[in-house]
Amino acid sequence: MSVNSWVSTSLPYLTPQATGRGDAWAAEAEAQGRRGTQRILYAGEAPAPAEVAGLLRIPEGDPVVVRRRLILLDERPNELTDTYYPSAIAQGTALARTAKIRGGAVTLLAELGHVGVRVSEDVTATMPDEEERRTLETAPGDPVLRLTRLTLDRDDRPIQVDRMVMPALRQRLRYTIEIG
Repeated sequence: MSVNSWVSTSLPYLTPQATGRGDAWAAEAEAQGRRGTQRILYAGEAPAPAEVAGLLRIPEGDPVVVRRRLILLDERPNELTDTYYPSAIAQGTALARTAKIRGGAVTLLAELGHVGVRVSEDVTATMPDEEERRTLETAPGDPVLRLTRLTLDRDDRPIQVDRMVMPALRQRLRYTIEIG
């Protein structure tokens, strides 16, 4: 892996941040001597795409709140993420607005009484569409990783779906799983 690559772990993004802390992405990048920022490209209501609707257990096309973010590492595109929330949870909250959320969305969800306790992730490799290729600044012919993450609360209710697209040649996914 080159100096431009990134080792991605999921755990920092699944737990609320301590009071007064910034978002997990900036903290993780800083810990590795890098600069992690993000641009919120869109936030608001949208119809649920089929895959998201299935994961959130709602009819396709029902309204959900979505936040589309471009994640930057040292000012270079590192990830394009769409995060979907059930409208009943997110409508009228900061999740539906384009401003950054102090401590991140997972922290706000916890403050609203929605804490994730179980997560499933599905990772595939595909070719990006033209918009993704331009946005992520990948070379023609370079594949992307697509990670779909579902977060469930203690009552097994879906509270969040993330759909991430990452340049495959600049990523390494790392998982640590505790058993028992």
